[in-house]
Amino acid sequence: MLFFKRYLLPRIIQFLVVVFVGITVVFIVPRLTPVDPVQQVISQMTSQGAFLDPAAVEALRQSLTEMYGLEGGIFQQYVAFWGRLLHGDFGPSLFQFPVPVMELIMDSLPWTAGLLLTTTILSWLVGSIIGALAGYFKNKAWAQTLDNIAMVVRPIPYYIFALLLLIVFAYLIPIFPSAGGYSVGRQIGFNWAFISDVLVHSFLPAISLMVLGIAANIQTMKLIVSNIVAEDYVMYAKAGGLKESKIAFKYVFRNGLLPQVTNLALSLGQIFGGALITEIVFAYPGIGTLLYGAINSNDYNLIIG
Repeated sequence: MLFFKRYLLPRIIQFLVVVFVGITVVFIVPRLTPVDPVQQVISQMTSQGAFLDPAAVEALRQSLTEMYGLEGGIFQQYVAFWGRLLHGDFGPSLFQFPVPVMELIMDSLPWTAGLLLTTTILSWLVGSIIGALAGYFKNKAWAQTLDNIAMVVRPIPYYIFALLLLIVFAYLIPIFPSAGGYSVGRQIGFNWAFISDVLVHSFLPAISLMVLGIAANIQTMKLIVSNIVAEDYVMYAKAGGLKESKIAFKYVFRNGLLPQVTNLALSLGQIFGGALITEIVFAYPGIGTLLYGAINSNDYNLIIG
């Protein structure tokens, strides 16, 4: 009971407050922009040569406002929004009407989840293994060289690295495709032809995320292992004549993985946000690209979703 009152309950309340404030901010911010999505649709129709008399324009405005869930004042929209949200309904996309927001998200989510889940786990594994070895044998020349390379690579913004990969391997040396998740005209299906096509298209985005992730994990793990090697129990193990391999794998590397596992769990929680700039650079059909399109078109419902 004491655990519930002093630890669990305050964190549940904090979580609910953060979620409430975050959703409220996301609801309000798009509505502060000067763009009116209803007026934008009407302007697009008239710019394409359609003639609408004032009565028809007003009728269309009322219909669109009702369909988009924008009737009433900001407070009425806010209350109606929470009513839909509690039922798991984000409403239709404003600029891909009448497609529901959830349908668009579910179409894009597997692309982002597949890309980021794979790159996050692989960069964690490779970086942790190399970093552990570099930390344990930190006086070796190869370990110092790896540390220097990681130190140079890690500060590079991942969108700059993505652009460099795109220029080199899609234009100068056209080995990989420059955009998309699969080839135009390719029939989607669970077969090797489609899977291999997806892998080829996702290679450059994956590498742009993995290389920087590996560099970060190498430096983090190297620092952790370097501190553990200096601990008294490691010194005693060496003085006691234990095998070097047993000390390294059973005592040093195992203890060094504890904070890294926490870091991995935190990284996995971020994959559903998408790799916004990487997806835009490679025109990858994930959540990041979907969000970018929603912001450009001022699609309130899709942004909130």
